Amino acid sequence: MTLLLTEISKYLITLVMLIYTAECFLILYRAGTERSVRGLCTRQTIFLFALQALFFTQIIAHTGNLRYLAFYVVQLIVLVLTPVLFTKFFPDCSRPIINNMCMLLMIGMTVILRISSAKAVRQMIFVTVSIAIGMLLIYVLRRNGFPRQLWVLYASLGAVALGIVLVLGATVYGSRINYTILGFTFQPSEFVKILFVLFLSGALYQSQTIGRVLLTGLIAAAHVLILVLSRDLGSALIFFVVYICMVFIATGHPGYLIGGILLGVAAAVAAYYLFGHVRSRVLVFLDPWATIDSNGYQIAQSLFSISAGIWLGRGLFLGRPSSIPFVEDDVVFSAIAEELGLIFAMAMLMVCLSTFLLLLQEALQSQDSWCRLLTAGIAVTYLFQVFLTVGGGTKFIPLTGVTLPFVSYGGSSVLSTILMFCLFEGVSRQDHGTREPSWAG
Repeated sequence: MTLLLTEISKYLITLVMLIYTAECFLILYRAGTERSVRGLCTRQTIFLFALQALFFTQIIAHTGNLRYLAFYVVQLIVLVLTPVLFTKFFPDCSRPIINNMCMLLMIGMTVILRISSAKAVRQMIFVTVSIAIGMLLIYVLRRNGFPRQLWVLYASLGAVALGIVLVLGATVYGSRINYTILGFTFQPSEFVKILFVLFLSGALYQSQTIGRVLLTGLIAAAHVLILVLSRDLGSALIFFVVYICMVFIATGHPGYLIGGILLGVAAAVAAYYLFGHVRSRVLVFLDPWATIDSNGYQIAQSLFSISAGIWLGRGLFLGRPSSIPFVEDDVVFSAIAEELGLIFAMAMLMVCLSTFLLLLQEALQSQDSWCRLLTAGIAVTYLFQVFLTVGGGTKFIPLTGVTLPFVSYGGSSVLSTILMFCLFEGVSRQDHGTREPSWAG
């Protein structure tokens, strides 16, 4: 009976996820018809809770442990209250983005529960606190506005925070990426990403002269250099790409984009010859099997895990994702592909893509250049981080150790991503005037 229930739930989980994903793109297609979009958002919410129920049905059927019901109830309360409170206090919020955020958070919390109950409890606390802080941020921004002109301050705070990690941060597996204050461990680069987007938005929305572009380039280069010296290569790459994209969006000049790509290629080649840890990651990427007993073990196990899932997955608690080092941090996509299937994992990526497109469409509709730059910067930051995480775990690119937004384990990652999206919600309506949001809740 347990086997039959597990097998049936595999098909239902995949089907519900595919329908939810299709709804995401229908919302993009029908962006101009508010009533239609509102109905799609309501159906999305129903599919989200149906998927959550199927997850826990499969978990309890396989484990026989009813204590997971407590986690289900708490998670359900958080997922019900989040969209309700957002739409009650901020009626013009982007409901599809809130839905996607809840969907990805729910997937992440469930997969982490499968890996470690203790970490799942902590993740639940991280999510709940982060959502509360994010809603407070929206309230403050809408009540008081946002200081756009303080871009020098944002850049300075970001560089100082990264510099403190370089000097005082703990070395973890060769990289300095965090430090501890009063017993709490922080990864400052997660929050500096927000400051970095604010800095570029403030510096470029009024002036796009060559002098201003060069000045922002020097400041951005300082951020990237500190991250490279700290061996936080994934974050360094995110900062570089965000800078190039935001300069291109601000100026509309393709020369900056082409020049940035060429500069990036040259910097990558130089880094390969100058830094031994860069060469090590590239060699592991080219042939992980040659060092499968050492440096190549994580990516090799990640590939084994993905291949074991086939199309519909092995089922929650039926795979071996814990065999991958730091699976809940760096390669959670592989755990999802193994236990929930490749179809489900690809559908989840489409949800991430639809979230990016929603942000990008909002940026294009914005009549305020600062809001447009800020929203576009958030969109690029989000999508490129997804690309780095999934690309590294699938051996499409060298592994960077970047987390999957909303899904991976970690307080800094969850809080910074939720704050970034709440920052968007807090400022994106300021320039709309009488124009009705295309997908108001």
